Amino acid sequence: MSDNNSKVGLIDGKLRPCPKTPNCVSTQSEDKQHMIAPISYDLSLEEAKKKIIEIINSIKRTKIVNQTDNYIHAEFSTRLFKFVDDVEFLFNDAEKIIHFRSASRIGKSDLGTNRKRLENIRELYNES
Repeated sequence: MSDNNSKVGLIDGKLRPCPKTPNCVSTQSEDKQHMIAPISYDLSLEEAKKKIIEIINSIKRTKIVNQTDNYIHAEFSTRLFKFVDDVEFLFNDAEKIIHFRSASRIGKSDLGTNRKRLENIRELYNES
């Protein structure tokens, strides 16, 4: 079963807006409920992207579904119920910023899982 939360990809060069439900966070959101800060980088685009890919691959139950020069879409599955969350990364090399969005495919609340995941990815990125 899937609903509108599973829609991924870019619209006019930006990540899709979060739905009204609290199970999504995005660096490009304008409301506080869904807003999360992006990651800044000082590497080349290729190096920053490689670093994100290595982090994704180091996390259990993840799969990269699609990627382009400046975009990555990955699926993260929960351990117990195998719920799938869509996580997207958009690299803005002109501003040296990695935008990201994480959204649950089903349900209304994720108990903060998407926000915690992205904060963890930010920590891993900044540590390496």
